[in-house]
Amino acid sequence: MLLVAGTPQGASAMDPIMATSDVREGMSGKAYTVIDSSSAIRSFDVDIVGVLSNGKGSNPMIMARANGPLIRQVGGILQGMSGSPVYVDGKLVGAVAAGLKDMTPYTFFITPIENMTPLWEMPDTKNKTHIRTVDLKKFAADQKKAKEEAEKKAKEKQKDGDASAKSNQEVQDFLDQELAKIKAKEESGIAAKNGDKKAEPADVLYLSGFDANSIRFLQDKLPIGSAFQLMPMGMPMVAGEKKTDYHATLKPGSPVGVAIVYGDFAVGATGTVTATDGKRILAFGHPFLHKGNVNYFMTKASIVGTISGQSNGMKLANIGDIIGRINQDRDTGIAGKLGDFPSVVPIKVKVTDKSLNRTQDFAARIAYDEDFLPQISGGIAYAAMSKVSDNLGASTANVKFTIRTNAVKSGKVERSNMFYNTADVGQIAVAEIMQGMNLICSNTDKESDILDIQADITMDSERKTASILSATPDRMKVAPGETVKFTVTIKPYRRDKETLLIPYTVPENQREGVLNLDVRGGGLVPVTSLMLLQQSGVDVATEPDKKQTTEEKLKNFQNGGRNNDIVIGPGSLPVGEMTDRQKKEALREAQKAADAAMAANKKHGHQVNLLGVKKKDPQTGETKFATKYIIDNVVHTTLKIEKKK
Repeated sequence: MLLVAGTPQGASAMDPIMATSDVREGMSGKAYTVIDSSSAIRSFDVDIVGVLSNGKGSNPMIMARANGPLIRQVGGILQGMSGSPVYVDGKLVGAVAAGLKDMTPYTFFITPIENMTPLWEMPDTKNKTHIRTVDLKKFAADQKKAKEEAEKKAKEKQKDGDASAKSNQEVQDFLDQELAKIKAKEESGIAAKNGDKKAEPADVLYLSGFDANSIRFLQDKLPIGSAFQLMPMGMPMVAGEKKTDYHATLKPGSPVGVAIVYGDFAVGATGTVTATDGKRILAFGHPFLHKGNVNYFMTKASIVGTISGQSNGMKLANIGDIIGRINQDRDTGIAGKLGDFPSVVPIKVKVTDKSLNRTQDFAARIAYDEDFLPQISGGIAYAAMSKVSDNLGASTANVKFTIRTNAVKSGKVERSNMFYNTADVGQIAVAEIMQGMNLICSNTDKESDILDIQADITMDSERKTASILSATPDRMKVAPGETVKFTVTIKPYRRDKETLLIPYTVPENQREGVLNLDVRGGGLVPVTSLMLLQQSGVDVATEPDKKQTTEEKLKNFQNGGRNNDIVIGPGSLPVGEMTDRQKKEALREAQKAADAAMAANKKHGHQVNLLGVKKKDPQTGETKFATKYIIDNVVHTTLKIEKKK
């Protein structure tokens, strides 16, 4: 009778609980967990040592010792046992939560269950975006009902002589259309934002699909510090077996997983279920990432085995099928609901290595988190590059990507660029994917829907860089609005020189006098008159970036110079190359332009740049010319602007 009373009751209803105030030193009970691939929930003995309080506003912890054959077999309390329910006299006391590092592995702490159950009542405002993943189980029921109603109406029309095969076809067309909509939605998802608390350690953070290089990349980029023990494993070997289980059940003591990425790449952790109440679950007994109200995958987990150590033994596990959504990640544990699924941002990455003649496609779903989504999307792209190409050093990468989102009126953010790096081209090649995602995720006006991310990356071990040797105009004197043809000579790396003919049109409102021009690579920052003026200590007010809308920022991002562009535009000679007279003249010109800009701001309420061109004016005074090389330098030239005849 005692054994039956002390055994977890299952997933249908919450087990009776014992209040922390009723816990006494010397009480004995049992904890339940899974330790091997049999999936059998087994027990070990627990002796209560006492209750520790951390003062006002803190959650108490129950100190206990584990003993018995099972716990001696595995070597004590292991990472991965977190959440294992502890029962005393048939009542649930709490969850195995933590041990003392470098101390005996048989002494541990229990998070009281009465501090975990409030997680079920915490506010849940996530997963509220406009595009949602679809509950196919519910859709199947709705579809069946709709079909029955449609067939009923069709029969009624036939009775009235107003129906025929056409009615049946209309019914079938309707059902086909609805099914097509659902299939389209199933492949889409959208983000729901999370809190901003600093991460605290889960037992083990599994990074499946990532190699050593990409794990280091993520550890450096993600705001998790060094708190986590990263494990390059945690997913079934057969990728096609990963799916969604709409009928899953869990019991106290069952393994459970939580993931923020799922697919060919996965990032998550596993632990143990503490309590269930219908479809609601509590687990871990400590935070996963300590993010508060969240929008993560709840998954099955299968235990592979245990590894014992002097102080840091662990249960190794695989993350399995998606079974629900984790919506709370707080100090006392995680909580979620079976059969309720998070919104997602699908990402697809295609990588081609021309040198190795390899092409491979990768796909994953990211549960949206504004703190992690930019870094994880970049990390997935980096991992895909690293897995296809066995060497990211001294390589050229051509990156094209599209983010489908309502953050811009066009419905998508597109960008392409070329990159080269002697050490690791992947580090810089994925930076713009992260930048674009960060601009969308940091939208201060609204939560922008993101349909998906698609990236196409081509790798080449050949160095494709070039330097500009000269840029000569076909004439030196020109009037505003006229076009000059520049003969630009470039020298590609270890190749013969090449000559390009690039037209440049002088802005209509360019003032008379000398026009300094930069002929540079698109990725290089030009030295403008404003920069020169600021270097001399003059305070020139400019429109702050924060006044721009997210759409304006994204437009600037998309239209920004590419590394393989040759850009001809207004610039200034570097200070080190100027004579004193040239410096004084440049400063005078810059001051005049700045005064004119600020006067226009004051009078008309709009920003004017140093050429006197309104920001909305499509004529920017720049020409961009795409090449097949990364242009790595800048040369300076001048034109003399004269009045129109």
